[in-house]
Amino acid sequence: MELEKLTIHKAHEMLNKKEITSEELTRALLKRTEEVDEKIKAYITLNGEEALEESRQIDKKGEFKEYLSGIPAAIKDDICTKDLRTTCASKMLENFVPPYDATAIKRLKEKGALVLGKTNMDEFAMGSSTENSYFFTSKNPWNLERVPGSSSSAAAVAADVAIYSLDSDTGALVTVE
Repeated sequence: MELEKLTIHKAHEMLNKKEITSEELTRALLKRTEEVDEKIKAYITLNGEEALEESRQIDKKGEFKEYLSGIPAAIKDDICTKDLRTTCASKMLENFVPPYDATAIKRLKEKGALVLGKTNMDEFAMGSSTENSYFFTSKNPWNLERVPGSSSSAAAVAADVAIYSLDSDTGALVTVE
């Protein structure tokens, strides 16, 4: 079974039934990221080892009553994550590590969600294509000649390197062909 292709609902169901572990799910996503993210460039910062450790802790508790418990997420890099680099895709914040979690992250973690990594974006969310990121331009996983439109959070989900993502709205116009 390709765990990285699961929906939130199916992952939650399988975790609850003990058909998979959070660690297995996290490892599958990290393996997929290793295979494809060099081309897609969805992540600025990967939180692999920490996410694996958190998944093991969640597995030890063995409770997946909360809907997002044990399910790794991609987080847009303009949302603060305690002890995990948050750059806003800017050279100025290249090494910034927040001492606190944004409220949204705090609430996700209270529900057992895991932060797999921080996704690329236009610097300080000033754009809609990632072409203005200090780090690199992300690619659309369905057509590498195109940008993903907005940040790379949706590209991370589409490329199966995250089950879901938390993003912010920059007012981007997205077209589908």
